[in-house]
Amino acid sequence: MAYIGNNWDKLLREEWEKSYYLNLQSFLAGEYKEHTIYPPANDIYNAMRLTSYEDVKVVILGQDPYHEPNQAHGLAFSVPKGTKPPPSLVNILKELESDLGILNPYNEGKVCPDGVLVPWAKQGVLLLNTVLTVRAHEAASHKGKGWELFTDAVIGQIAKRTKPKVFVLWGANARAKRELILSKSQDAGVKNLIIEAPHPSPLSAHRGFFGGRYFSRCNYFLQDSDIKPVDWSL
Repeated sequence: MAYIGNNWDKLLREEWEKSYYLNLQSFLAGEYKEHTIYPPANDIYNAMRLTSYEDVKVVILGQDPYHEPNQAHGLAFSVPKGTKPPPSLVNILKELESDLGILNPYNEGKVCPDGVLVPWAKQGVLLLNTVLTVRAHEAASHKGKGWELFTDAVIGQIAKRTKPKVFVLWGANARAKRELILSKSQDAGVKNLIIEAPHPSPLSAHRGFFGGRYFSRCNYFLQDSDIKPVDWSL
């Protein structure tokens, strides 16, 4: 059983006991023992530690953690202090500047002075990957091991919560969750906004990521729903 330290623990209590999750934990125990795995084990659930269930306003859904040293720290697309922004994060910050005029405080090539996207998480932006761990230098190496079932449960819990929220789906793995979100939202009679786009990676960003105005669209929806908008500045 994991321990997050807020209301996620109660909501996910039954999930921790399911056979797929127990099998996943056995798999991870071996992986962490035999290989280099990111993020560090204590950081796996940081997204939910920083953004409790009750506080979620926006879910930004990614794929799996960064798989190079000193990058992954449990928040999708974010990196810890002293780390050069990976290309996907560079593109996100470029889009942020284009959308809201917020200047990129790090600039391409400079290291980040803090946990880059932590200020978003503390305001109710859940930065969640569909898979929460990865083997070093091997993208998608933990795909299909059980994490998708777990994050589906997390996404479903959020989608059916009565307070409106925004789901930002970047990339094919994230966009595959659209039907799950719609189904849970409709069953609960909840008004949620879904925004879809290609992944911000340089391999796919040119297919329509840029110009999506994700940050202003989130805030317009939140304001229309009488919810305090997110201060996206970093």
